[in-house]
Amino acid sequence: MKKNWLIKGFLFCLLLNVLPLIAQEGSADFAKAEDAFLRNKPQDAIPMLEKVITEDPAHIKASLYLGIAYQQVKRWDDAIALYKKLLNRSGVDAAQVAYNLGNVYFSKGSAAFAEEYYTLAIQKNESYSSAYLNRANARIKTGNLAAAVNDYTTYLTLEPASPKRPQIEQLLALIRSQFAAEEQKKKEAEAQAKAEEERRRLLLEEVSASLQAASEETKGLQAASESVQSYDGEFILE
Repeated sequence: MKKNWLIKGFLFCLLLNVLPLIAQEGSADFAKAEDAFLRNKPQDAIPMLEKVITEDPAHIKASLYLGIAYQQVKRWDDAIALYKKLLNRSGVDAAQVAYNLGNVYFSKGSAAFAEEYYTLAIQKNESYSSAYLNRANARIKTGNLAAAVNDYTTYLTLEPASPKRPQIEQLLALIRSQFAAEEQKKKEAEAQAKAEEERRRLLLEEVSASLQAASEETKGLQAASESVQSYDGEFILE
């Protein structure tokens, strides 16, 4: 029995000594991966970050770095799969992850899905200005211009000193001029339709009046015919 306790004590001491070394090694691996990532070398960072996550699936920072690195090398599907795994994990900034998902889908050409995840980011963080801006861009792609105007306006309210303000205001002016042109076109079409309707009404009245006149003439002829008396006698020529 005493021997077993000695063995257990030895193993416990060994574990106490080994665990810090493992943690230190993992920390060193992440430091190298982070260094490559921050030096904008995604191709070098990706395998190192993948190794860190394999050894420590709960390493959130490494996962976020890896998702961005996937985006940088246009591995869209890998980025989407990774972000979706992160989305509902505790300790994760869900608004940031949803925003990143929106960016991936937008880059992939799926504006509708991008809009969906930007909306989710805004639901998680109502003051997320970049999510409003990018959702506006996605809505331009889907043709939802009125909603895009609202998002651009909200973005400028949240970021009044944004260096993008001149471009956004120019874009808003273009959209509003398009709205005005469409409204004018609609009014012209309505006026044209109304004029055409009036023309048809007058034509119907004209034709109807013509038919009424013809009917009265026929009635007059019939009345005149009925007033002529017949003569049954013989005509004698002298």
